[in-house]
Amino acid sequence: MDNVSSLCSSVSPEENGPETCNSSSSTEDDLVDAFGDLAALPVEVGDRRPTCLRCRRPQKVCLCPFLPPQPLEVSTCLYIVQHPAEESRVLRTVPLLAACLPQGKCDVIVGRRFNEEKHPELAAVCRDSRTLILYPGPKSQNLEELVQYEDIGTVKHNVIIIDGTWSQAKNMFLKNSLFHLPKQVQLNRTLSSQYVIRTQPSNICLSTLECAAVALSILERNDDIQEVLLRPLKALCSFQLQHGAQIHHSKEHLLKNGMYDKPMPKNKRKIKRMEKLVTDHNICPR
Repeated sequence: MDNVSSLCSSVSPEENGPETCNSSSSTEDDLVDAFGDLAALPVEVGDRRPTCLRCRRPQKVCLCPFLPPQPLEVSTCLYIVQHPAEESRVLRTVPLLAACLPQGKCDVIVGRRFNEEKHPELAAVCRDSRTLILYPGPKSQNLEELVQYEDIGTVKHNVIIIDGTWSQAKNMFLKNSLFHLPKQVQLNRTLSSQYVIRTQPSNICLSTLECAAVALSILERNDDIQEVLLRPLKALCSFQLQHGAQIHHSKEHLLKNGMYDKPMPKNKRKIKRMEKLVTDHNICPR
């Protein structure tokens, strides 16, 4: 109702004549009565499907049978920096990842901008010499090459992974100076994404869960970790495909096979990036 009174006070008598505010006042009273009646109506709370507390999926489609019976014992701590838009997505992979790991080994921090004042714990992690940030680029070091020079069990790493679309992840990385403090690493393993119910830019792009699975298997020097973490993701995709979902090919695949049916971008930088998807087999969005 504040909007109604502000509208009346913002118009001068010279513009609307002496009776304008009186008529507006009457209208305002009518609106107050109307909204007052609406406010008195009982609120109906919609029935929400019961949710599994472990996998965060609706109980009817619970994926707990595909999770490890006990959380995986790992020395590495994951910090998932999640774009707010990911929270509302139904088919998220991060809850499955967190369900596979012990409490405190997979912290999820939601936001777009991060600084030392508002996020002192994250800032401390970024300044830790053991911290790595998983983000591809010309300054990134191959994670496997980094680990091979370390003695087993001597370093307990922290790994920061940005969770969002590629454009969101790029924006978050570039605009948060904290993310430029840790050593930047990337994955060079050849692995096609199993997350086939969501479109990836290129064939070598992976979901957040897949990135974490590969990174943990390298850092923990245990390939079984990757298999265990990918199991619930494969089950999720299989269930969705059985119930009407379609396989989403990467944008790279669609372009190379003449199947891309959306209008081509007019922006020269975007056109150049799409051309690289077709011609450069090692390209991954930056």
